[in-house]
Amino acid sequence: MKEFFVPAVVTPDPEANATDLLIDRVRLTPNEPLFALPTADGGWSDVSTAEFHRQVVALAKGFMAAGVKPGEKIGFICKTRYEWTLVDFAAWFAGAALVPIYETSAPAQIQYILEDSEAHHMIVETPEHFARYDEIASEVPSIGHVWQMHLGDLEKLASTGTGISDEELEARRSAAKGSDLATLIYTSGSTGTPKGCILTHSNFVELARNAAVAMKEVVAPGTSTLLFITTAHVFARFISILGVHAGVKVGHQADTKQLLPALGSFKPTFLLAVPRVFEKVYNSAEQKAEAGGKGKIFRAAADTAVAYSKALDAGTVPLGLKLKFTLFDKLVYSKLKTAMGGRVVYAVSGSAPLGLRLGHFFRALGIRILEGYGLTETTAPATVNLVSRFKIGTTGPALPGVGVKIAEDGEILVRGINVFAGYWKKPEATAEVMEGEWFRTGDIGSLDDEGYLTITGRKKEIIVTAGGKNVAPAALEDPIRANPIVGQVVVVGDQKPFVSALVTLDTEMLPVWLNNNELDPQMSLLEAAQHPKVLAEIQRAIDGANSRVSRAESIRKFTVLATEFTESSGHLTPKMSIKRHVITADFADVIEGMYRGAPETQGISLQ
Repeated sequence: MKEFFVPAVVTPDPEANATDLLIDRVRLTPNEPLFALPTADGGWSDVSTAEFHRQVVALAKGFMAAGVKPGEKIGFICKTRYEWTLVDFAAWFAGAALVPIYETSAPAQIQYILEDSEAHHMIVETPEHFARYDEIASEVPSIGHVWQMHLGDLEKLASTGTGISDEELEARRSAAKGSDLATLIYTSGSTGTPKGCILTHSNFVELARNAAVAMKEVVAPGTSTLLFITTAHVFARFISILGVHAGVKVGHQADTKQLLPALGSFKPTFLLAVPRVFEKVYNSAEQKAEAGGKGKIFRAAADTAVAYSKALDAGTVPLGLKLKFTLFDKLVYSKLKTAMGGRVVYAVSGSAPLGLRLGHFFRALGIRILEGYGLTETTAPATVNLVSRFKIGTTGPALPGVGVKIAEDGEILVRGINVFAGYWKKPEATAEVMEGEWFRTGDIGSLDDEGYLTITGRKKEIIVTAGGKNVAPAALEDPIRANPIVGQVVVVGDQKPFVSALVTLDTEMLPVWLNNNELDPQMSLLEAAQHPKVLAEIQRAIDGANSRVSRAESIRKFTVLATEFTESSGHLTPKMSIKRHVITADFADVIEGMYRGAPETQGISLQ
């Protein structure tokens, strides 16, 4: 059994709570920008640390004046925006804790989380959010105040706390200790009913303080990032808190369709994203080059970038490769970097494997993607590639204060400052995942001799074919999903004679690809799912994935569905992970059809 533990580099403080991170930052850099707000003319207006603190204090006093008591929980539905972190810290200053609810949640999901968490109050961002809450309001009588941001309720709250003294506020702010509840974050439910993860103040404080030292080149005063993934998820939530601690200037853009213009104006120094974002950037650039008749040049440039990055790892770059790289830097790479704002040096990626090719490609562009690994139960990162300890294809070594080991069956276990305090009101579920101080992640992986972690897949998702072959779906799905016209892919084949796959098309990239391949970009999804050229392209992606595994593990048949997997259809979680059990149940007939007396063939398509 291989095990690595990285000692903490910051002395723990069990008395500290998350508000101390802001107090420390005000003391260190009161006049430096901590946030930036979008302006009407497409620019950004800085918010200093001192100004953010002033707004936090005013809102916290407003909460107290409204009757929010220490230890109470506040449900919060809001997209990624400045107010998320403002409300987060204000609630902590008032002694309360937020319970995030994804902005896409259905009324029944909102009701479940509010009831299960025993929330006392509620904040909604939009009229539509309020309408969804209002549907189930009578079912959750424990909810007192319901504040509506679109009606200016936060501003009204902040103006009503003038009667609360600084001494009263300080008593509230400093009351929570490290072991106390900081937030309840509900798992996204990809494997069943969501469970509330108890994250403590120490989870955030100790992890932020240690991560800031380990990632000092990435997060420090003078660095900046543009958040666009949902702050209701632990990944962006932790980065927001880390940003406050480390003095990172943070902007927000929840609309991913406006991401490139926002990157161009904000000019961040690092990004936080999931692999799908980097795939989209690459695929969009390739298809744009193809449309302009420069597809071959782009692909040659991409191959050169990958070769250049691999040569760096090998220790020497041949002169010919250097010259080609310099040429393509002017023709291709510099334009891509400019499109991402021109200042991005690092990116932190999580939630799914990135893939070697993309890692090498962006690294050659001067953008080092620091792949990491973690879960809600580990307060986001457990391992991450560092500037000083970096290996493409892995999720890096453990952060300071964190230990990782691999069980005999390949399961990844984590212990340390980031491990949660258990599942809310579910002691049996907590006992199932804890082995002493070690948290059983449910993921399968391996550790190399230097402590770098590589993820193979989910333990519960391992497929065992009728021939007894163990197949990790992610090893096949991730490279296929990197194809520009693939939306989602779900590998199936448990107790079947061979492995198959369900594939959906990417409706955003599909018209561009169709046009570039001299096909009607307006053709329907059903027509596209049946078109020989589309099927051949899917087959090409599958052949590439199959080349990485044995024949017994390879996909022998696939079905292209003329539909999309979305969160609203119930097939994706809010963080866009597939709900495998739901998909296999909903498309059971399609799956059975691929095995019913059918030989191993290439793709077919179904509506």
